[in-house]
Amino acid sequence: MESIFQELIDRALKARGSAYTPYSKFPVGAALLTEDEKIYTGCNIENTSLGLSICAERVAIFKAVSDGFRSFKAIAVICDNIAPCAPCGACRQVMMEFSPDMEVIMVNLQDNIKIKKAKELLPDVFKR
Repeated sequence: MESIFQELIDRALKARGSAYTPYSKFPVGAALLTEDEKIYTGCNIENTSLGLSICAERVAIFKAVSDGFRSFKAIAVICDNIAPCAPCGACRQVMMEFSPDMEVIMVNLQDNIKIKKAKELLPDVFKR
C-alpha cells in the first residue's frame, strides 16, 4: 500500500476520535487528499433531528471545497464495522461531483481494507 494511503488511514482514525455520535454510537472518520497533496479530515456529526446529521466524508470534502479545492486524489474512511467502511449514497454522490476517479480507501478497525474508485461505487450517478 502506498505510504500516503497509510497516512490517510491514520489521519481518518484520529478524526474518528472527534466524532459526535450520541444517538448511533457509530463514530466514523475520514481523511481526504487534494490534488495539491493537502489533507482534510472529517468526522460524522449527529443531531437530535437526525436529518441534520452529516457524514465524515462530506465534512472533509466540504472543508476542502470551502478552502477552494475542487479535485481530489483519495479519501480514507474508517469505522468499527465487520466489513470495511463503505460511504453512504449521499457521500458517493458528493464524491462523484468533484472527483469520480479518486480512490476510496474503505477500512475497518481490524485493518481490513478495500479500495475502489468513486465511480465504481456509484456507476449510475445522477447528472444534470
